[in-house]
Amino acid sequence: MERAPRLLDVMNERLRLRHASPRTAEAYLGWIRRFVRFHRPRHPREMGAAEITEYLSYLATVRRVAASTQNQALAALLFLYQEVLSTPVGLLEGLVRAKRPHRRPTVMTREEVAAVLAAMDGVPRLIALLLYGSGLRVLEACSLRIKDIDFGHRQIVVRRGKGGRDRLTMLADAAGMELEPHMARVLVLHRRELAAGRGFAMLPDAFHRKSPTAARAWPWQWVFPATRGYRDPATQRWVRHHLHESVVQKAVGVAAQRAGITKRVSCHTFRHSFATHLLEAGYDIRTVQELLGHRDVSTTMIYTHVLNRGGRGVRSPADFLTTETADASARDPHSVSGDRPTGVVGISHSRLHEGRLLKARWRKSLRSQSVEP
Repeated sequence: MERAPRLLDVMNERLRLRHASPRTAEAYLGWIRRFVRFHRPRHPREMGAAEITEYLSYLATVRRVAASTQNQALAALLFLYQEVLSTPVGLLEGLVRAKRPHRRPTVMTREEVAAVLAAMDGVPRLIALLLYGSGLRVLEACSLRIKDIDFGHRQIVVRRGKGGRDRLTMLADAAGMELEPHMARVLVLHRRELAAGRGFAMLPDAFHRKSPTAARAWPWQWVFPATRGYRDPATQRWVRHHLHESVVQKAVGVAAQRAGITKRVSCHTFRHSFATHLLEAGYDIRTVQELLGHRDVSTTMIYTHVLNRGGRGVRSPADFLTTETADASARDPHSVSGDRPTGVVGISHSRLHEGRLLKARWRKSLRSQSVEP
């Protein structure tokens, strides 16, 4: 008798048919496993909206997960019940939602960006330069292929970015100058592997069936290949994947410490800095939105804090204290200077003398009118 397929295997197949990314499939399957363990030993077919509400509320109140984490768990459970079990969930009454915090992105100054890049070397430094120069996410940079770099138009084609969307972004001249010799070295490596009967790169979806020769073609090779290859269990061929993003993440963290940056710097900080510095330079927010690949301009609006500078360009009155003191010192040669304390505002001797004269005149006028001061 043939054994019925496991629920997780069925869900994994449905995710594959929906062209979900491997990371999304892994995350969804992980949430289903945790959901089942939470309600053990009941099967998901025996549960429904009440059990989903209980588990999601547990994540928010006990585990205190972020709102994005709870939303991902909800999406995984909805996919299980609606797409796999064909069971409508309905309203999740009484669901406690995790609070979504309002955080400002961490942004480095141009000097800090230069300091972090100066503390890096090799391929991680080149990728970090692309993150800042083109506004790429770290996975987008690591998964670039040769055909995605357009030196003639000085642009990069980001394939299947977040949300499965393609977009165009700029190729910084500084990054382009370093990319050309780097890609020449990758070409030498690729030719060496072709001579050894290897040189295969992983292709998206089922493109290897449409174009059997594409896996070994130069345009489809990774710009940043991994240091080692592996045998593909499906085809039994030696293939090479792109560099794992954790290599760059670790290098950025170490470089930020070496540069003495006190901010929490990650790979995504370069992307935040890219958007912020473009807005500081006066570029239109719609242009920045397209370069970043945001679907909604409200997402890009988080970077407009740089235009406010703590209150829509208003300068604090404290900033004028030192200015007024400097101006007074320049006009009055008898103003207090050197190591002698002058107070907060820095009152000069001449102004103090004028104040005493005015007070004396006021008292004299009061006595002449026979009014007790």
